Amino acid sequence: MKLVAGNSNPSLAEAIAAYLNTPLTKCSVRRFADMEVFVEVQENVRGEDCFVIQSTSFPANDHMMELLILIDALKRSSARRITAVVPYYGYARQDRKPGPRTPISAKLVANLVERAGADRVLTMDLHAGQIQGFFDIPTDNLFAAPEMVRDITDKFKDNNLMVVSPDVGGVVRARGLAKRIGAPLAIVDKRRDRPGESEVMNIIGDVSGCSCILVDDIVDSGGTLCNAATALLEQGATDVSAYITHGVLSGGAVARVTASKLKEMVITDTIMATEAVRVSRNIRVLSIAPLIGEAIGRTAREESVSSLFH
Repeated sequence: MKLVAGNSNPSLAEAIAAYLNTPLTKCSVRRFADMEVFVEVQENVRGEDCFVIQSTSFPANDHMMELLILIDALKRSSARRITAVVPYYGYARQDRKPGPRTPISAKLVANLVERAGADRVLTMDLHAGQIQGFFDIPTDNLFAAPEMVRDITDKFKDNNLMVVSPDVGGVVRARGLAKRIGAPLAIVDKRRDRPGESEVMNIIGDVSGCSCILVDDIVDSGGTLCNAATALLEQGATDVSAYITHGVLSGGAVARVTASKLKEMVITDTIMATEAVRVSRNIRVLSIAPLIGEAIGRTAREESVSSLFH
C-alpha cells in the first residue's frame, strides 16, 4: 500500500499515515513559473495499491488539477490500483441544473477523476448522495456522524438536546444524527433570496428549554447558521451549537461565526483549518483521520467498509 498526498491538506494526510503506521510516499508536487502543476513520484509504485489523499478545497481548481495529475502520474507508473481519497469533494453543490443553460459540474468532476485513471473513490459526506451514481467506478461515501455522536455524547451528558436541521434539504442528515443520540428533531424553514444569503423564516418544532445542535454538511459563508442560531434562541433555546463536516468558511465567515450567538461550532479536518479558525474562540476542529485511515486500511485488505457507516 502506498499513500500519496497533494498539497491541499498535508496535516490530515500525515495523521492518516500515522494511524496506518505507513509513511507517506515521497512525492514532489510543485508549480512552474506560469503556475502549471508538475508532479514527480519519487518512489517505485509498480504493482502497488495506491491511495491519493487530496481534498478539492480552496483554491479548488488548483487542488483538482493536483489530484488529476497525481492519478495520471501513478497510472503511468504502473500502479496496480488507484483510489482517489477526496475527503471534501468540491463542486458537489453543483449536482443538478438549477436553471436553463447551467452545468452539472459534480458530474464533470466525476468524469475527470475517472478518465485520469482512478479505480475507486473514497469520500466523506457528499452534499448529495446521488453523486455516487455520477461515477462508474466503486465509490464509498463515509459519514462523519459516528465521530460527531461520540463527541456530542462526551460534551452533552445531561442536557435536554434537540437536533436541528438548518434547512429542509438537510432533514435526512439531521434525522439520522438525532436517531443516533435519541434526541428529537426540529427544522429551520428559511428563504434564500440570493446565493450566499439567507433569511430565517420559521422554526418547525418546540425548542424551548433545549440545547440545540445544528447539523449540516457544509458551512460556507456561515450566514445560515448564524441566523438559525439567533432564531432558535429567540424561540427559547438555552444555547446553540453546530456540528459541520466541511468547514469551507469563505470570505468573512470565521469572523461572522465568532461574533455570532453560536456557543460552539465543531468542524472536521476534511479541509485544512486556517489560522483564523485555529484562534477562533468558538470554532473547534474534530479529526476524522482515524475514520478515513480505517477505511483505507480495510479497502487495501479487501474488507468491508460498510460497518464504518454506523
